[in-house]
Amino acid sequence: MTEQEIKKAPESQNKPAQPSQPAQAAQSAPQPGQGRGRQKINRRRGGRRPQQDRRRREEFAEQVVDLRRVTRVMAGGKRFRFRATLIIGDRKGRVGVGVGKGADVAQAIQKAKSDAKKKLIQVHLNKKTIPHEVEAKYSAAKVFLKPTPEGNGLVAGGAVRTVLSLAGVHDIAAKCIGRTSNKLTNALATIEALKQLKPARKSKKQDKKEVSKKENKPAAKSPSLNS
Repeated sequence: MTEQEIKKAPESQNKPAQPSQPAQAAQSAPQPGQGRGRQKINRRRGGRRPQQDRRRREEFAEQVVDLRRVTRVMAGGKRFRFRATLIIGDRKGRVGVGVGKGADVAQAIQKAKSDAKKKLIQVHLNKKTIPHEVEAKYSAAKVFLKPTPEGNGLVAGGAVRTVLSLAGVHDIAAKCIGRTSNKLTNALATIEALKQLKPARKSKKQDKKEVSKKENKPAAKSPSLNS
């Protein structure tokens, strides 16, 4: 034997015997009561709920109809800001128009929303339409509203359509007959028209029924004054 073989021989004798592959698999196999299934059971339950469950449904629907960048000249130069026109409504007879300005778009929309909530009005509806024809003017805008039969739909455009839709009107014909196409003035003219609406009058048959009920009611007996 050579010197190299003699040196390698003790090293190979001192090394422990490595287990075979089946033995390694047996050792690594999960024992009863351990393993992935056990880890899932011991896992902490709970956690965050979905965002949809935590969100509270807002009372009003909202829509931005106009967003502009406005400029103001000051001593130090020009100052740029944003102006938002927002319409909110619950689709059940309440609607409002608000305007807000801010350094950025989000701030302008938030201010417009709070302004619209302060200017909410209650609209007198007759089922899904308005009780009667109405015409109103605001600045250079002029709007004409006419009730239509059920199923006719909402015949309007622009900001007028948005106001009527958020107010809960489904069957109506509207027309802008003013000299301007400004969305803010048209929306405010629509609000003025809705303010002029009066509750629907009862039919003659309903009036007769109410009168007959009052007549057939027994009169209340007056207390006796016997001493």
